[in-house]
Amino acid sequence: MDNIAIITINRPEVLNAINLEVIAELSSAIETVAADDTIKVVIITGKGERSFCAGADMKYVVNITPIEAERYASLIHAMLNKIENFEKPVIAAINGYALGGGCELALACDIRIASANAKIGQTEVKVGIPPGWGGTQRTVRIVGPAKAKELVFTGRMITAEEALRIGLVNQVVPFATEGKGRQSPSPSSLEGDKDTGMQEKADKLLNKKLMDESIEFAKEITKNGCNAVRISKMLINKATDTDLQTGLRLEIYGWALCFAHEDRVNMMSAFLNKRKDQKKAS
Repeated sequence: MDNIAIITINRPEVLNAINLEVIAELSSAIETVAADDTIKVVIITGKGERSFCAGADMKYVVNITPIEAERYASLIHAMLNKIENFEKPVIAAINGYALGGGCELALACDIRIASANAKIGQTEVKVGIPPGWGGTQRTVRIVGPAKAKELVFTGRMITAEEALRIGLVNQVVPFATEGKGRQSPSPSSLEGDKDTGMQEKADKLLNKKLMDESIEFAKEITKNGCNAVRISKMLINKATDTDLQTGLRLEIYGWALCFAHEDRVNMMSAFLNKRKDQKKAS
């Protein structure tokens, strides 16, 4: 798709859990997109309709040593830092479960758009470990310490609507509408229904709508100056770990640097020409 790259975690049989191979492939995909100047926005999602990412691969982590755990977490941190500090905006299209490390992957992205059936949580304490992939740090910065402690200490999953209410996600995509005044059935409403085909149809409709909305959001970004968006992302990221006056000074430098870029010249000229045409027309 023009100017937009979609990266999909492809392990639906284990709810897109992350193992060492996925870490390497995600890192490689990000590097590939970084080198492609035609790409302006990246969308990360999970394969299938059930899960964005269920976090760490439990079959791998259940028997690892503390040294191996430290190496595993360090590799993940390097990959998530690469996403967070990536020059181009990254959107997490959260389809289904985003648990533990899956939630932490979403938190490293710039924008989070969730399907109405998404379940999100920092669930690590339920298996005897704290969040280890940024959950104790990025969650605080996004929802504040009190709500972060609630999510981490309880390990409970929250709905997409609650995630939206506390600011954990930016947007929730509702269940698709089929015809005038009719909604497709939600997956939860079909629990226990013998007709699993209806369930799968509802899931697929919702997932398609999630991706359509995510792509439309990405297209809205691509209309703007890519250099201006890139510098804005860097400045906003810096705002979380610097004092106000330093941040304001960095903003001045970033703003001034954009005046050396041809994007700025072309877009400002187009804006002025459009205003001239509107005045002539009136």
